[in-house]
Amino acid sequence: MPEEALIVVDMQRDFMPGGALPVPDGDKIIPRVNEYIKKFKEKGALIVATRDWHPENHISFKERGGPWPKHCVQNTPGAEFVVDLPEDAVIISKATDPDKEAYSGFEGTNLAEILKEKGVKKVYICGVATEYCVRATALDAVKHGFEVYLLKDAIKGITLEGEEKALREMKEKGVKILESL
Repeated sequence: MPEEALIVVDMQRDFMPGGALPVPDGDKIIPRVNEYIKKFKEKGALIVATRDWHPENHISFKERGGPWPKHCVQNTPGAEFVVDLPEDAVIISKATDPDKEAYSGFEGTNLAEILKEKGVKKVYICGVATEYCVRATALDAVKHGFEVYLLKDAIKGITLEGEEKALREMKEKGVKILESL
């Protein structure tokens, strides 16, 4: 059983330049994320990909008073992954309840149970956006008792200040920040 898992956070079309809710330069980490997917797959690690999988009328959308434009709606091109995931990757869909916000891959999902069932002890996290879903997923992974590593060369934030603040908070809460692997 793999003791390690790579969690690829929200590498979806709508979060890339040209998408509904773009992370600036989010597309620039795609090659690095793909390298990590390949490297972890070769080691026999579990590959997990989280995704926003919103219903059409999600509470986070401006139309319902939320802060965000409509993005990553279920079964739309904007919700598609932009990285090369293996066929056996575990796909975690979050924010599927129209009335509940969810930034973390653990929130309202069975991700913790899946990882524990598979014997995972260490998780490595990459993806977008650092201040939101990457941060929330990393902090929840710590709360669930995993050893958590953030792959700094494979994340992107919305703003430099926001990213730096999120990195400090994650580090304070026990996330180990790796420049690269």
